[in-house]
Amino acid sequence: MPSKDQAIGAAILVGCIIGIIVYFWLVFLVKPFWIRVLVLEITAFIAVGAILGIGAWIGWTMATTPPPKPIEEIEKELEEESAEEKTEEKKEEKAEEEEKSEGKSEK
Repeated sequence: MPSKDQAIGAAILVGCIIGIIVYFWLVFLVKPFWIRVLVLEITAFIAVGAILGIGAWIGWTMATTPPPKPIEEIEKELEEESAEEKTEEKKEEKAEEEEKSEGKSEK
């Protein structure tokens, strides 16, 4: 028994094959010439519109996206973070040493 995804895939396959057959019939086998021309014009319009639409989307994305930070700024932030971590580690080590020394002096 096929899964749901396989059934959907089979339906898409059959639909596309039917679409190819209908398109072939409209472009090559229909008698009125104006229908053939209309089908080709619509096809060309959709294809060009899709390509130009993708180009417009890329342009819009590039125009509205803020530029990335320079690498130098990112490196500086990383260095500051690592310096902060090191100072925190040193503070923790000192606190541990003080606790140990207090524990020894109490004995």
